[in-house]
Amino acid sequence: MKITHIIGIVVIAVAIGIIVSSAGNASQYVNFAQAQAMATDGNSDKVHVVGELTKDAQGQVIGVQYDPLKDPNYLAFSLVDDKGATQQVVCYNPPASMQDFAKSEKVVVIGRYKGKEFVASEILMKCPSKYEEKEIKQ
Repeated sequence: MKITHIIGIVVIAVAIGIIVSSAGNASQYVNFAQAQAMATDGNSDKVHVVGELTKDAQGQVIGVQYDPLKDPNYLAFSLVDDKGATQQVVCYNPPASMQDFAKSEKVVVIGRYKGKEFVASEILMKCPSKYEEKEIKQ
């Protein structure tokens, strides 16, 4: 067997190893009930939960607890998932762009249940796009 064939086989084996190891770390999208069930079963994998911030009748975001002067590393808020379940979410590493947090259309929290609370390690926000097409009246 030539040395180039051996190097080719080694490269392919390394590539397969990388693909298999990265596929095992992929987390899944669930709702709060599914995330709670996973935690109860002993599964400590991180999950993605998509939801909307709770709002009052006027459309203002309510229930956000964030005081950067008191503790800049603590954020708590209520999130309503796609099944309509509301859950308190705690994050000990809030995103830097907190001024955009209340403007978010959708919020994706990545984390797991610890006890009765959902602890997010990451928060992704989908803000309204200024690039959406608007109807042009003639």
